[in-house]
Amino acid sequence: MTDPNEKKKKKKKKIIQESPEIQQLKEPTKKDQNPIEKEEEAKKKKENIDVKIETLGENPDKISPFLGYFPSGYDPLRRRSSEEAAAAEVKVYKNKKRSNRLQLVVSPNDGPQLDFVGTNYSGEATAAQLCTYGLGVLDKSTQTLKIVPIAANKIFRLEPRVGGSALPENETPETLKHELTAEEKAGKMRELTLMYSSKKTIRQTQKLDSLRQREDSVTQQDLDRKLESIKINKEALDVAETTTNARNIPPHDLAATTPQTAYPLNKIIFNGEWDYLLDILELSQAGAEVKPSTYPSFVCSRVYKLADITDEVGKRQLAGMFSYITHLIKFKDKHSMDGVSSAKYHKIPGILFQKFSSLFAISDSNRIADEKKDLLISYILVLTLYVDNFRTDLSDIAKDLRMNPVALRPHYEYLGCKLVREKQLLLATLPLPLQFPAVRRKRRR
Repeated sequence: MTDPNEKKKKKKKKIIQESPEIQQLKEPTKKDQNPIEKEEEAKKKKENIDVKIETLGENPDKISPFLGYFPSGYDPLRRRSSEEAAAAEVKVYKNKKRSNRLQLVVSPNDGPQLDFVGTNYSGEATAAQLCTYGLGVLDKSTQTLKIVPIAANKIFRLEPRVGGSALPENETPETLKHELTAEEKAGKMRELTLMYSSKKTIRQTQKLDSLRQREDSVTQQDLDRKLESIKINKEALDVAETTTNARNIPPHDLAATTPQTAYPLNKIIFNGEWDYLLDILELSQAGAEVKPSTYPSFVCSRVYKLADITDEVGKRQLAGMFSYITHLIKFKDKHSMDGVSSAKYHKIPGILFQKFSSLFAISDSNRIADEKKDLLISYILVLTLYVDNFRTDLSDIAKDLRMNPVALRPHYEYLGCKLVREKQLLLATLPLPLQFPAVRRKRRR
């Protein structure tokens, strides 16, 4: 027999299972969904669009868009209602004298009288520009993505400023205080070089500074007082003018008692330049060949002398003179029509190139004037006298200078040298005291 109470329980259970309210309660809600199911639904909602990317350049007729941000956290679009849609007024100012200087001003209409000002010439804009900026605009109707450059290629940092304290169109000197002069920029670059560059670059910078150092104002005043008390010998000036300027000869001493002091080597090759004249010395120490295709004939035929010198100081000095002669000859070829191809791949140290350019006065046509070319040749010939112990043969150096030995003889004579013949060789010697031949001046017609 069955219990009637059990039948009632079964009917109630069946009614509960078939009730739609209970079934709706038992269905999983969105909050109880699996995270994987949520990701799948989100992927279904995403819309993939095939777009055509178009990059636009700077247009002089149209100004590029501006991009500014508020570091203070101000949001100009926090009010979205239609009545207060224009919550801020935006203005752009351009300098009349400097058209590349722009100023962006955002003036909120609500709240206190406060402007947000950003410029492309002060603040963060003065930092080094390591990348460019652009703004992308997607047009779904035409399925194109246009990328346009940001105005002045800078992002404007909009700093708060009390309204009316400064007119944007009138730039006061205070707005220019962030601009650095050429000397300040050079000083900052020097500091960065000393802090972050390699040891080799730091040494080169320090040597350049030592060569370019100038006397301070106090020392200069003392020097001026001493110069005022010195009596000027006008006759000596006239002699110097007729010899040095007319002949274009290196620094010399007419009262010298030795050939080495007649043309002081330290006034031809400065103390800070010897460290840049080590290429031939390093080749000699490594046992490598000094090739005629790279170095002049004068150097190649005399480089054997380095092996005969036991003194390291003397060996370094002779190798430095070889290198200096090479750089002078290559500098002459680089700025002449007949030898430019031979000096195409030759590298002259920067410190020497600057010295040669100022000493021999390169013209606008990148050529050396005839008078300065004679001066350059005189520097080379003086060093050849040093290398050959003041008895030098003319043939090798004449070949390197692309001159006839007969045409080279007057250049040695202008230096106070005398030419003698020994065993069918024409040698240039330097007798003392120095005596220069009379300068022949052209008569005016």
